[in-house]
Amino acid sequence: MIIVTGTITARRGELERLKEIGLAHVQRSRAERGCVSHGVAIDAEDENKLVFFERWSDIGALREHFAQEKSREFVREAAKLAGAPSALHIYEAAETKIG
Repeated sequence: MIIVTGTITARRGELERLKEIGLAHVQRSRAERGCVSHGVAIDAEDENKLVFFERWSDIGALREHFAQEKSREFVREAAKLAGAPSALHIYEAAETKIG
């Protein structure tokens, strides 16, 4: 499984627009092949920061997601609304149980 985490901090006055496009991106992504889950939340310590958490079945599905024109469009628009550098981290993981 592939896990993606990311953050985008909105420029002053741009949080509502960033949330709008972030939610649209999440909802669109959930319908893509290989998307296990995709969500966005507001950071509890910084109300202007959106935190994205995604799970993909495999790296190929994530590459397809990144290749989508709508995904690239979201990245371009979000960059215009950001007040600080965004972060994106990709991990390969396996679920485990404790106990």
